[in-house]
Amino acid sequence: MRYSAGNISKEKQLELYKAMLKPRMIEEKMLILLRQGKISKWFSGIGQEAISVGVTMALDKDEYILPMHRNLGVFTAREIPLYRLFAQWQGKESGFTKGRDRSFHFGTQEFNIVGMISHLGPQLGVADGIALADVLKKRKKITAVFTGEGATSEGDFHEALNVAAVWDLPVMFCVENNGYGLSTPINEQFRCKDIADKGVGYGMESHIINGNNILEVYQKVTELAESMRKKPRPVLVEFKTFRMRGHEEASGTKYVPKNLLKEWAAKDPIENYVAYLHQASILSESLEVDYKKEIIHEIDSELQIAFGENPMIFNETKELNDVYKTHVYEEFIPNNVTKNIRLVDAISEALKQSMSTHDNLVIMGQDIADYGGVFKITEGFVSLFGESRIRNTPICESAIVSAAMGLSINGMKAIVEMQFADFVSSGFNPIVNYLAKVHYRWNEKADVVIRMPCGAGVGAGPFHSQTNEAWFTKIPGLKVVYPAFPYDAKGLLNTAINDPNPVLFFEHKALYRSIYQEVPTAYYTLPFGKAALLKEGKDISIITYGAAVHWALDYLEQNPQLSADLVDLRSLCPLDTDTVFSTVKKTGRLIILQEDTMFGGIASDISALVMENCFEYLDAPVKRVASLETPVPFAKSLENGFLPKERFKKVVAEIMAY
Repeated sequence: MRYSAGNISKEKQLELYKAMLKPRMIEEKMLILLRQGKISKWFSGIGQEAISVGVTMALDKDEYILPMHRNLGVFTAREIPLYRLFAQWQGKESGFTKGRDRSFHFGTQEFNIVGMISHLGPQLGVADGIALADVLKKRKKITAVFTGEGATSEGDFHEALNVAAVWDLPVMFCVENNGYGLSTPINEQFRCKDIADKGVGYGMESHIINGNNILEVYQKVTELAESMRKKPRPVLVEFKTFRMRGHEEASGTKYVPKNLLKEWAAKDPIENYVAYLHQASILSESLEVDYKKEIIHEIDSELQIAFGENPMIFNETKELNDVYKTHVYEEFIPNNVTKNIRLVDAISEALKQSMSTHDNLVIMGQDIADYGGVFKITEGFVSLFGESRIRNTPICESAIVSAAMGLSINGMKAIVEMQFADFVSSGFNPIVNYLAKVHYRWNEKADVVIRMPCGAGVGAGPFHSQTNEAWFTKIPGLKVVYPAFPYDAKGLLNTAINDPNPVLFFEHKALYRSIYQEVPTAYYTLPFGKAALLKEGKDISIITYGAAVHWALDYLEQNPQLSADLVDLRSLCPLDTDTVFSTVKKTGRLIILQEDTMFGGIASDISALVMENCFEYLDAPVKRVASLETPVPFAKSLENGFLPKERFKKVVAEIMAY
């Protein structure tokens, strides 16, 4: 291996050596502890230290790095106390996830590191969002994100590269090509000659670097980083390297040809660099021994701290309290000046007033800028707030949700408009696996609102008509809101934007332009978890939300002889169980009406809750009314048969006759 120091000082060359030696020696110790059963799993980066160390030391300490599970050198080069890393791997409290996640699945704002999730791809989009925040704040910083050659086959990789290229984001995409995705060799993963070619396909500058040559890595990344700070743009860097051990230790390396292992063993980044340093009279044998003694002492003493810490003790209250970031609701009282507006106008007003209230708020979505969105909710917003904050996106829901997470990490707020709620399936992974879990895992907020235009009744067919709220109410860490009236929509959307937790905000398309209400003109908020009692009666309770609220209202107006409590839930998570239980205890009869299909919907959970908590008050079985168990059909007659409006009338009669 040839080394060229260029203008790198001897002191820096020694620093790079010591920085590589440290993670290697930690790994060797961890492999011993793994065999002793003192840690549960290990993903080895032996043979790849030059990449992690070189990239990290080339960046400023306040620049974000998003590493993978083979990038121990990132964490050590950022000088994280070793006892905290050891505690993390042992599932102890002084780690970074309080025993809730393992390995390198964590982040730390203190050291500007954002760890991976096992799904790999979303962190590339998160890097886009972090870099976007720096661009919007006019900070001349770059973001470095790591991935392996295997993850370059994921859609998130391609989406993230495309977004970064279109938006000129200063993201360095660091691909560690170590030859195998677990056991699958690269010739079974892609057909292009080099992964760097993939960057070229997105109009992106790409480079190939010998990932085992620390001087080449450090020099080239330093040069690129300085250039990217001056001229923000994405760069793809492919590091050619090799993984000397299994994907994780249990995997082994039997699938790797022995001659290949032998070939790459000869290219060891530390052994070759040590030989160069000795030859250049930069490193003496005594200094090498001193370095190793120092690191051994640090490892042993820090291990004792971690070993001395008590194991985590389960505390149900703490576990539940950490799912969401604590947020004290701030009430803004509505003014007395009102205007009769539609639901669509109320949502637009909330967005506009929130954009003025929060200068760090960004709205992203397809066609939302000059076009104003397919429902024209953001029409005229570009002239008010500029294209930097009202951002048209490529068609790539996953990368944009991930980018919203990145904006939040870097101190901003984000709203993502799904063009239709149905399309959220293309962004499902980052919502349920990143946004929902991030606070519980490492105490990081996800200050993101996902707007969800939804619902049937407009002849839009199977791909534009779902009410898919139940996909998300099942996921701890998400909040789900579903207003039925303009007044509620405006106040609840403002609250959602203020809340630092991820919120799915459902907006029924059929209500957009059909429902009017007097709405305060000024900014105001409404609390989550508070249902609205729209009508009061003594015979039966009807609990519902969304468009179904209006079906129930119409029925009660046509049947004034029926004395009913009508409850509009407004928010589904958190759910106002107090109001639910109170009305059931009062009337003794309950119908839960939802537009969603029956099985696995909100009605099922409410029914179970009532049976568990109010059984002795019931005078009749709890009844659920929902749409047919089919996709949403297009033809009007079929759609009418799908929706539960007519079935609702029959069920009311049945339960009243019980």
